[in-house]
Amino acid sequence: MKYLIVGLGNIGEEYWGTRHNIGFRVVNELADSADVSFREERYGAVARMRVKNAELVVLKPNTFMNLSGNAVRYWLQKEDLPVSQLLVVVDDLSLPFGSLRMKPRGSHGGHNGLRNIEEILGTAEYPRLRFGIGDDFSRGRQVDFVLSKFTAEEMEKMPERMKQSVDMIKSFCLAGINITMNQFNHK
Repeated sequence: MKYLIVGLGNIGEEYWGTRHNIGFRVVNELADSADVSFREERYGAVARMRVKNAELVVLKPNTFMNLSGNAVRYWLQKEDLPVSQLLVVVDDLSLPFGSLRMKPRGSHGGHNGLRNIEEILGTAEYPRLRFGIGDDFSRGRQVDFVLSKFTAEEMEKMPERMKQSVDMIKSFCLAGINITMNQFNHK
């Protein structure tokens, strides 16, 4: 079985380490776990890896967050995959920092990357792994918050949260979304 794992983020040094780029951070960790590297290809950086009998095409779109759907559509078509074999890793303001939730579908919830993917694919019926980044910002400061760096306290917790994220992605590919949700979403 083959899967397309997409970490959402923005390209460019100024965005590295920001809350909005947690999708890139997670898929970097996933690639590191298999000792594979990303190569620049059409619409993004791609790494290929195996987890037991599952083949993973791991993508970091280079289209910027708001146009992520173009990259997702291209790679789904190129790899001839249905949306059920897509997993989008995304930051989520509505979850406390480090909370991880896998869902089989859902609304974009105001997230421009998810909104664009939904528009381009014509559906919100695709799996996603939501990584909580918290919501500690004052009214009107949401953009500043998502483009800010994590706190020192959050960074201390990051290695364990990264490991859990990678474990969830591997479980999704090997055991399926329902078992993964039952095993991990309550933690």
